[in-house]
Amino acid sequence: PFWLRAVPACSLAVNPPTCRRLASMARVKAYELRSKTSKELLKELDEMKAELATLRVAKVSGGAASKLAKIKVVRKAIARILTVYNQKQKADARKACKGKKYVPLDLRPKKTRAIRRALKTEQKFMKTPRQKTKASNFPMRRFAVTM
Repeated sequence: PFWLRAVPACSLAVNPPTCRRLASMARVKAYELRSKTSKELLKELDEMKAELATLRVAKVSGGAASKLAKIKVVRKAIARILTVYNQKQKADARKACKGKKYVPLDLRPKKTRAIRRALKTEQKFMKTPRQKTKASNFPMRRFAVTM
């Protein structure tokens, strides 16, 4: 891709105060994103991706140090938006299948493969009709004398 081409090291040098100033300027907060709808999140995601593309073009064409520092901030913002969006999707899916007999695989508890394959407690202690009959016909004997 065009953004991975070799760029002279001098154009990549960014001084730390510039990074701090940028981080505080355009930081997207997750709690603010949670109040938005899914459509608004997707719209914001498209805007961020477009901005990232322009920043990468600027990086290749030897852009300013401030733009290079902003790439990281925008990438993190995209990650935050995607995280909140995916959490919303999963919560909606959980709400939709609540009370149903079958739950999608990705919403079931993970645990371990062995635990998922193991019998449930009620299955473990089930008895066949023959075992039930034998237990009722020949109960445990009670003796009057105790040792």
